[in-house]
Amino acid sequence: MNLSGIVSVSGKPGLWKALVQNKTGFVLESLDAQKTKLIANLSTAKLAALDEITIFGDDEDIKLKDVFERMKNAANIPDTKADGTKLRGFFREVAPSHDEEKVYASDMKKILNWFTILKDMPLFSEEAPKAPEAGGETEKAAVSVKAADKPKPVAKKATSAPKAQAPKVSAPKNPSKKG
Repeated sequence: MNLSGIVSVSGKPGLWKALVQNKTGFVLESLDAQKTKLIANLSTAKLAALDEITIFGDDEDIKLKDVFERMKNAANIPDTKADGTKLRGFFREVAPSHDEEKVYASDMKKILNWFTILKDMPLFSEEAPKAPEAGGETEKAAVSVKAADKPKPVAKKATSAPKAQAPKVSAPKNPSKKG
C-alpha cells in the first residue's frame, strides 16, 4: 500500500493528495470525485501524512498502514456511523493491541472514513516505494555528508578606516530649571 503523499488537513474533511510544495506550504487535491484544489499554508494548517500516523498501543504504537492491511482482509467492516461498542469490537480485531483508553470512538470513525475513501483507489493496492539498498548509494551519500561536514573557510571582513565622530557640543542648560 502506497500512502506517500496522502495527507489529512486539520479542519478539512476527507483526505488530500500533495501535488507540489512551494515555499509557504503545499498545493493539495482532494481525493473525492470533485478533485477540489487547496493551498495549505504551513504556518496556519496542520498536515498529517498517513504513512507516518500511528495509533496508541499497549506496548508500542501501531502503524496506520498495518491497520489498513488488516482492514482489507476483515470480513465485516462497520459503518462510520456505528456506535462505539461496534467500533471497539472491530478495532479489537484489526488492532488487537491498541490502547482502549487513548483511542476514542471519534478516532476509530476517522480511520474507518479514511479506509472507505482509500479502499477503491489504485494507490491502495500498489506497493510502497522501497528504500535504497545498502551498498554503493549509501557509501556515496556518506562521502557527500562527510564533505559537507567540513567547515567552510570564512572570508575575513575588510577593515575600513574608523568612522569620524562628530564633536560633542554641550548645549546650554535650560534657565527655567534649577540644576
